[in-house]
Amino acid sequence: MRNTFAVALMLAATLGLAACDKKSEDKAQDATQHAEQAQEKMSEAQDKVNDAAKENAEAAKAQAESNKAAAEEAAPATPAAPVATPESK
Repeated sequence: MRNTFAVALMLAATLGLAACDKKSEDKAQDATQHAEQAQEKMSEAQDKVNDAAKENAEAAKAQAESNKAAAEEAAPATPAAPVATPESK
């Protein structure tokens, strides 16, 4: 009787451990899925950073062109060279 009880107890303990092992596999799969999602989000964030950098470069170029145009407008117009007319000779 003791031998039968010991075998039944060992079988129950083995099944209990096997059931716990399944949960850890599920947690590992969940962790893998979360890691993949995090990687995707990081990739999306990097794309947004790259887009913002491009827009920043375009804005800097437009600002430089605007500054150049403003400087040209602010500079006094240089008079054209006088044209010699027959009357002035």
